Amino acid sequence: MLTLRVFLTGSLILAAAVAGATPSAIMRPVPRPGTDVSPPALPSELAVQASIRPPMRMAAAPSGPVTPVADEVSSSGFRVWIAEFSRRAGAEGISQQTLDQAFAGVSLNERVIERDRNQSEFSRTLWDYLDSAASDARIANGRAALRDHRDTLDAIERRYGVEAEIVAAVWGLESAYGSFRGSVPIIEAMATLAYEGRRAEFFETELMAALRILQADDIDPAHMQGSWAGAMGHTQFMPTSFLAHAVDFTGDGRRDIWGDDPADALASTARYLSENGWTHGQPWALEVDLPEDFDFSQSGELIERDAAHWNAMGVRLARGGGLVPEHGASSILLPAGHTGVALVIYENFHVIETYNPADAYVIGVGHLADRIGGGPAFRGGWPRHDRALTNDERFELQRRLTAAGFSTERIDGIVGPLTIQAVREYQAAEGLVPDGYASEALLRRLRRG
Repeated sequence: MLTLRVFLTGSLILAAAVAGATPSAIMRPVPRPGTDVSPPALPSELAVQASIRPPMRMAAAPSGPVTPVADEVSSSGFRVWIAEFSRRAGAEGISQQTLDQAFAGVSLNERVIERDRNQSEFSRTLWDYLDSAASDARIANGRAALRDHRDTLDAIERRYGVEAEIVAAVWGLESAYGSFRGSVPIIEAMATLAYEGRRAEFFETELMAALRILQADDIDPAHMQGSWAGAMGHTQFMPTSFLAHAVDFTGDGRRDIWGDDPADALASTARYLSENGWTHGQPWALEVDLPEDFDFSQSGELIERDAAHWNAMGVRLARGGGLVPEHGASSILLPAGHTGVALVIYENFHVIETYNPADAYVIGVGHLADRIGGGPAFRGGWPRHDRALTNDERFELQRRLTAAGFSTERIDGIVGPLTIQAVREYQAAEGLVPDGYASEALLRRLRRG
């Protein structure tokens, strides 16, 4: 789970599959030129029922290599670890009563370890993801959820300044509007993964946060459930994020993100986005049409310009008209290269990235929110004949680009802004459209030399 994150290559999404729910809202925002992950593929008949949150967004976890661990872990060793951790937790203010309640009946969860150790990589394209994230059924369910919880979502919007449709869309992607909140005991899962040791520091921090939640009496251990990787509730907060952002919106004295009433979870999500810079009334993105002579070297998240600049270049909204200055600085994003959908993205795009930095997730949330609110589907097309690069191919792409004189700065399999810039420079040198789209066709060209 912990290091098998993968990333957006131009428009192709590469991901580590996860057997079950995975962390979503984490404590620290991810840097804007972030990397990307995608959700596991789903059979079409499960596309609406199941959560499609992208797996293992571990960018805020401690950096550095994963600590090797022995294949053997034992129940006796786990009990010793629990005793030692409890002593440390007590020294940090966790009461003995809380510790006794939290660890009563907790045992080594070998299924959690199995899921963590056996995540197989797969590839999926952005357009396949959006077919599920913004399917007709998910849109209809979102409109129903918005209608059923309109008073609550309107009150949340008034308090935190985050549009009801955005909050509903996060809810829809994280737990299918509350249908899949996870059923794994969080204390047991976090303790198991901390003891197992590959990311001990990260999971010990989450476990300590979970104990503080119990001590605050927001939930009892039996009902503190979520994913095997620690994400909890309607909108899948990690324990540290809960401590930083969760609110008691209902006023019942508890910050309850787990129960059937989603109000606290939805308000907590809005607060998270608000505290990370959400601007009410600003689009996350708008679909645009680019002129035939558009300078594609000016595309990408790293290049921000004002509306006047893009209007002078001939960029027009897909629904007609030019960009307006009130929305602020923006960038041109080509998630499928120059032949696919083109977006002008605003600061709110990057705010959603702090919740999960996968471009697929951000576009999924934003587009689902637009559709829930009555907006149109994307008008542009997708290169559906393309496939995603494999993990080995991403490393190969970087090595070949660097060897050809277009340095990616590092060979790490992460197709982020530096690699995309190298792709763009290579494309320009080869007389190709410099859209930064890292595709299989581009890799084949590099192989030919």
